[in-house]
Amino acid sequence: MNKKRNDVILSKIDCKPKESESLEVYRHSCAHLLAQAVTELFPDTQYGIGPAYENGFYYDFITQRPFSPEDIELISKRMKHIVKQNLKIESMEWTKQKAIEYFSSKNQFLKVELINEKVGTNEVSLYKQGDFVDFCKGPHLPSTSYLKYFKLLSVAASLWKGDENNQSMQRIYGVVYPTLEELNEHLKFLKEAKERDHRKLGKSLDLFSIQNDVGAGLVLWHPKGSIIRHEIEQFWTEEHLKNGYELLYTPHIAKMDLWQMSGHLDFYKDNMFTPIEFDNAQYQLRPMNCPFHIVVFKSKNRSYRDMPIKWAELGAVYRYERKGVLHGLMRVRGFTQDDAHIFCTQEQLEHEIKELIDFSLRILGTFGFKDLDIYLSTRPDKYVGELEDWELATAALKNSLDKNNVEYRVDSGEGVFYGPKIDIKVKDVLKRSWQCTTIQVDFNLPKRFNLKYSDNSGKIRQPIMIHRALLGSLERFFGVLIEHYAGFFPLWLSPVQVMVIPITDKNIEYAKIVFNKINENNIRVGLDQRSEGVGKKIRDSELQKIPYIIVVGDKEQKNNNISFRIHKKGDQGSIDLNHFIKGVKKIIMEKGSNYEV
Repeated sequence: MNKKRNDVILSKIDCKPKESESLEVYRHSCAHLLAQAVTELFPDTQYGIGPAYENGFYYDFITQRPFSPEDIELISKRMKHIVKQNLKIESMEWTKQKAIEYFSSKNQFLKVELINEKVGTNEVSLYKQGDFVDFCKGPHLPSTSYLKYFKLLSVAASLWKGDENNQSMQRIYGVVYPTLEELNEHLKFLKEAKERDHRKLGKSLDLFSIQNDVGAGLVLWHPKGSIIRHEIEQFWTEEHLKNGYELLYTPHIAKMDLWQMSGHLDFYKDNMFTPIEFDNAQYQLRPMNCPFHIVVFKSKNRSYRDMPIKWAELGAVYRYERKGVLHGLMRVRGFTQDDAHIFCTQEQLEHEIKELIDFSLRILGTFGFKDLDIYLSTRPDKYVGELEDWELATAALKNSLDKNNVEYRVDSGEGVFYGPKIDIKVKDVLKRSWQCTTIQVDFNLPKRFNLKYSDNSGKIRQPIMIHRALLGSLERFFGVLIEHYAGFFPLWLSPVQVMVIPITDKNIEYAKIVFNKINENNIRVGLDQRSEGVGKKIRDSELQKIPYIIVVGDKEQKNNNISFRIHKKGDQGSIDLNHFIKGVKKIIMEKGSNYEV
């Protein structure tokens, strides 16, 4: 069986080396190559798991000491040596007992643990290259000679199975491609991605921080980052109000009974923080906003005349993410979800979804995201509710996508347990895909909470609930924006839009006049009065990615005008200040990306 699978994959690789399935085989095979090299160089090392992932591969090891940069270089050389040996990669099937005895004799107790945990039959699939054997389902390449074009990237601490109660490990990351050209192209991409890393830019631009004194995964928004957040929130709020939404504000905690009723204790308990107890009752930090919106819906009788009811909230939620998966703004424990819930009738469902798709595309487009991947996720194997409801909801989602004339893919079986959904992922300038908008149809919660409305004949009916997060979360979306724009935000989002720099101290008073006039026009402006040379002041403003730099000296003061620069474009010459202000205000109002005034 394994040989056949290898033959099929090899055929695909020879024909289409860029196919994701073929790349996965390269990556997985290179992970085994890495593990072989490590165990040959460091015989006391235990090797855990070595999967392929979206951008490469990694392998986790238990070592007597952390790997040094010199170790990584040695490992890379040994891998190249094994590649030159052209070792045949062979699939094997052993009995479970034989596999356990083999790995026990090699003191590879992590493999013994995995076999006991994952193998329910008496047959164990393994792969062998030279003297190296690994527990693996495959498939793999035919030999190590296929793996010429790889690079080890980094080493980091990890935890066995991602559990903070388990042993600490060393994780080595790498990339591999079928051709040298593809490898070099990817390394170029990684260099650009590193320069755009939101954690690096967040620090250098003083936008946000995550500090141990506060806690892992908890974000502190600094003044400049808070200005950007304010602009996002203000735009979000105005657009929702224009589109028929009403705003809600709800508590950060609620009695445990609410989470029991909503089903979160049954389905989401592992991602919820430990309850707080006071007044002889248990309270829970909210992981979601939806139960609160449902309680508001139940606060009075509802009629078909009220429908659809559209409620939106920028609600902070708290989820217990394991420490090993936290990653800057992209994976945190406390974040603000741009949540909305629509309660509608069955007849209104398709229209509301169509409106939501259009609304989502327009909002994402305003932030500069027009290259999108859209997915329709259908019923999973394990689900709640009636099949008839699932079919109705799925048809409404599909019809709405078709009527919006958008391209989408069906992600079969990837819906949530309570309903099908639409996912919209944005692509940044590096063509990386980021999950943002989710539109989910839910029959389950209205049923659990016994939601009701009266129809036009007075009959009591159950509303349909649509969950919708448009940006996903403000924290994660901010991280995506930072990396997409490399910190040079569109003018309407820039924390400082204009910096005024006097050439000498005698020009400071005129610089203040310019500053005050710009400030009076609600343009975010700074004034650099430091006793530094004008060249350094300009460089500092460029490093802070300020869109416009105004320089005023004797000539500007005499002619009552300004000279200005545009970030990355350099000197633009002299201009009348009123004309400059008018042009800047127009660009801000239009939320455009053109900086020509």
